Amino acid sequence: IEQPTFPKITEMCVKMIRRVNDEEGIKKLVNETFQKLWFTPTPHHDKEAMTRKILNITDVVAACRDTGYDWFEQLLQNLLKSEEDASYKPVKKACTQLVDNLVEHILKYEESLSDSDNKGVNSGRLVACITTLFLFSKIRPQLMVKHAMTMQPYLTTKCSTQNDFMVICNVAKILELVVPLMEHPSETFLATIEEDLMKLIIKYGMTVVQHCVSCLGAVVNKVTQNYKFVWACFNRYYGALSKLKSQHQEDPNSTILTANKPALLRSLFTVGALCRHFDFDQEDFKGNSKVNIKDKVLELLMYFTKHSDEEVQTKAIIGLGFAFIQHPSLMFEQEVKTLYNSILSDKNCSVNLKIQVLKNLQTYLQEEDTRMQQADRDWKKVAKQEDLKEMGDISSGMSSSIMQLYLKQVLEAFFHTQSSVRHFALNVIALTLNQGLIHPVQCVPYLIAMGTDPEPSMRNKADQQLVEIDKKYAGFIHMKAVAGMKMSYQVQQAINTCPKDPVRGFRHDESSSALCSHLYSMIRGNRQHRRAFLISLLNLFDDTAKTEVNMLLYIADNLACFPYQTQEEPLFIMHHIDITLSVSGSNLLQSFKESMVKDKKKERKPSSDEETESDSNSGSGSESDEEASKPRRLRKRVDSDSDSDEENDINAVMKCLPENSAPLIEFANVSQGILLLLMLKQHLKNLCGFSDSKIQKYSPSESAKVYDKAINRKTGVHFHPKQTLDFLRSDMASSKITEEVKRSIVKQYLDFKLLMEHLDPDEEEEDGEVSASTNARNKAITSLLGGGSPKNNAAETEDDESDGEDRGGGTSGVRRR
Repeated sequence: IEQPTFPKITEMCVKMIRRVNDEEGIKKLVNETFQKLWFTPTPHHDKEAMTRKILNITDVVAACRDTGYDWFEQLLQNLLKSEEDASYKPVKKACTQLVDNLVEHILKYEESLSDSDNKGVNSGRLVACITTLFLFSKIRPQLMVKHAMTMQPYLTTKCSTQNDFMVICNVAKILELVVPLMEHPSETFLATIEEDLMKLIIKYGMTVVQHCVSCLGAVVNKVTQNYKFVWACFNRYYGALSKLKSQHQEDPNSTILTANKPALLRSLFTVGALCRHFDFDQEDFKGNSKVNIKDKVLELLMYFTKHSDEEVQTKAIIGLGFAFIQHPSLMFEQEVKTLYNSILSDKNCSVNLKIQVLKNLQTYLQEEDTRMQQADRDWKKVAKQEDLKEMGDISSGMSSSIMQLYLKQVLEAFFHTQSSVRHFALNVIALTLNQGLIHPVQCVPYLIAMGTDPEPSMRNKADQQLVEIDKKYAGFIHMKAVAGMKMSYQVQQAINTCPKDPVRGFRHDESSSALCSHLYSMIRGNRQHRRAFLISLLNLFDDTAKTEVNMLLYIADNLACFPYQTQEEPLFIMHHIDITLSVSGSNLLQSFKESMVKDKKKERKPSSDEETESDSNSGSGSESDEEASKPRRLRKRVDSDSDSDEENDINAVMKCLPENSAPLIEFANVSQGILLLLMLKQHLKNLCGFSDSKIQKYSPSESAKVYDKAINRKTGVHFHPKQTLDFLRSDMASSKITEEVKRSIVKQYLDFKLLMEHLDPDEEEEDGEVSASTNARNKAITSLLGGGSPKNNAAETEDDESDGEDRGGGTSGVRRR
């Protein structure tokens, strides 16, 4: 068998290791596999095996550069935790070996960088080695203590490529974790680190500045207490900002600010970064001065958030975000609340500014979470008898109050065309929920809405949050399900880049699954909740609900494509569609009749043919119940399929139309809900292969077991309500009504009228014929639904020889006869 190549082994490792947080069985398997592969001690003499191991680990780390390294941290934590109480610790020993050998490899790659032929390869390997060392340092920084002095010279790397910058950033991150653990480090070593970091802060861009200031914070605050050194740096940038502010106040049109823009941007960012890691209001920094530094910094940064240049505004907001991590109470200031909330809620505000505010909140919550976890660990070490919960509550109280201030605006940011804005809003909400800072019920509708996002990663994250809420608080999802459906429609409206196209409620891919299918799958297990949810959705189609047509289309799409599993689910929907149709249909016809002109001359019958009597009298509202109940006499008209009779009916109603076309438009608008329900019923009949007889026999009060059979879904049955789509695309509600449109609405009215007269199908006659009433109903349905393909629109006969068997369309009954 051919041995797998090195890249193939790396690829397999990447696929396996990403499942480290999977279900328990897989998690155990992943841990065991990598314990044998990487974290088993290697014999000291077997240098070749050690090199293979190092190359494999660093290749996997390099391959995951863009997707993050959470898996490595999780794996290492799992393995080290599993042997915490053991006397023999092979994983710990293997980690020590790996770290020592990684450092050796770094030195080897460093020497070979002078070889121009392999410079690119070795540079990439160097980055992968240093990144891997940082990952070890994150979990067990003690492993790197003896190598700290070896790492320090890499801070002076000359930066010309992306890899050079990554080397500096990772070395800074390693030293930040390791230097505070060193026992009696030499003053020269510490002074060199401080100077190297300061040079990097002054010379390079945002990413380097951020990591170097963070490292400087750890070194100065925890080891050297060299506050004067940091105070001088802070004053350098703070002074530059103050001077630029004064110049701008004196002359807003001056070119000085434009000329000094790079210095302004650097100062805004660096002042914020320094404020994040150092509390300059401590006496160690400012001495006896009574000036409140944090308020002065706030005032200075707030001034530049009102600048006309968006880049300056962004940097000022970044600076504010850093300062708020050190002093969260500043977020309660009125001007900060106004700034944040106006940026988040203003639809015309720059996307960059929105994202930056959301990033600020995200970083604050992440830092707060890290701080609390560290506090918990520290307390467990020194005082197990203390009340940890009380300590946590004091710290989380601030975060909770802050998130209450900004929650509404963050949630509303979901309704944005740009996926990046929705992405950061969801991150903030997920962090807020995971830390238990707010009551989760208020987020449920928004999470349901985000579960319909086009991007799978966001859908999965939103769905996962709902699953977590459902585990802790049973019933919350059901309680907000309908509100969530409505909100998901609003999110889809916001995302829709082509406003002329109606918003649809299913995925435009091979699955054609409902956008809210995850919501339905969460609710369907509880029969009571499922039924209440479905009835609530169907009630929106009632004429009194006044739901806009596009939302009804969206909900009908979802109802058509939900992942139904048993026959009871669609049968329950069809049963309630019939109830809604009988009530709303009657109301619709009645309101249309009442709008017609009451003119005795126009009430005259257009024909002496008695069969048209009930339809032609529709204008006066005096139709005979006796006539409506004569299927035998009606059969003549249905069987003959007389176009002239229908034309006479249309002409008669046209004469009764009022001058004002508003009632006509109202009828066309309201009738869309009933049309959609008709179409939905036909679709579910065809999808599941139900006959009319089966639907008629169904009773919601019967035992659940009767209809507990699995659905036999038909393939290629799609929900396509053509009339509603045409209605929305033509924007009939706001366009001018032509004679042709009037005629089509009147025809629709007559078809509705015929349908309402024969809503309940009759039993078949003795000789197997389809009754005239059934034929009339089928003809009305086919006409109302645009007479599309039988697969989607055909009405079925009442045969019910076997459960779930499709007996073909109603029109085929006529042909058989």
